Amino acid sequence: MKTVEYYLLDVFTDQPFTGNPLAVFLETDGLATNTMQALANELNLSETVFLCTATDTNVYPMRIFTPTNELPFAGHPTVGTAHLLAELKLVNRAQGVVLQPPVGKLAVSYKQGRATFTTAKPAAVTGCTFDRITAVELLGLSIHQVIGNPVTSSCGLPYHLIELTDIAALESVHIATATWASAVAPSSAEQIYLYVIEQHDGAETVVYSRMFCMHASICEDPATGSAAAALTGYLASLQPNPLRLKIHQGVEMGRPSVIYTAANGEINHGLVTVGGNATVVGKGMLYLER
Repeated sequence: MKTVEYYLLDVFTDQPFTGNPLAVFLETDGLATNTMQALANELNLSETVFLCTATDTNVYPMRIFTPTNELPFAGHPTVGTAHLLAELKLVNRAQGVVLQPPVGKLAVSYKQGRATFTTAKPAAVTGCTFDRITAVELLGLSIHQVIGNPVTSSCGLPYHLIELTDIAALESVHIATATWASAVAPSSAEQIYLYVIEQHDGAETVVYSRMFCMHASICEDPATGSAAAALTGYLASLQPNPLRLKIHQGVEMGRPSVIYTAANGEINHGLVTVGGNATVVGKGMLYLER
């Protein structure tokens, strides 16, 4: 009987059963793409990682799947996989690790219990395919609760960024499926990231966010590192000074998460760092043949 083992982690949190769940399969060299997709669909988590054996010291190729498709890049799989490798003592925290999804190499360092990676690409910011009025209809809000026109930003995975006035507006969102079908689905990005800039805490800006995407249906994600990177890159492009964000997500889902990001503009060639905690919560086995 052929079996494959996986680890289950909660990412962007240090508390079990909060944050964003992640499954990681190790040593998946030779595993067919359609098998990886089937396993990700079976587990039905927002993302599942398939890690190959190291190609060099502390360099690991990785592939990331949602239940329906493969992604070129995602944040919580990167942070969670880095934590797992350190937890299993497969990498030395002092040396760091390089993970290599399709988007390119992601250098990960460890500090203060967090795993932090630098994006392979700077944020690419473009105009959104829909305007403020459409965003109001999409979210079921009043016009005064949406700030300006949305923009689209990507550090490897694109998101429509929509700024809201306050946490009450964020909590009140109800996605209109008909508007999603007409405005979001035809675009190149079937993900929206809603955010509220709540306060400035010293050098750190506190943000509250929600992310909605389309898999088999419209669903919400409790912690989205790639979206946090896209937002940070966009906000950094609006100011000359270095930017540090502490992003709270997943609160409305009962799975609170905290994502730490930073951008130094041209000092770091427009790249963004994304970091957070993670905790291993379980281990499982699936049968490939019987």
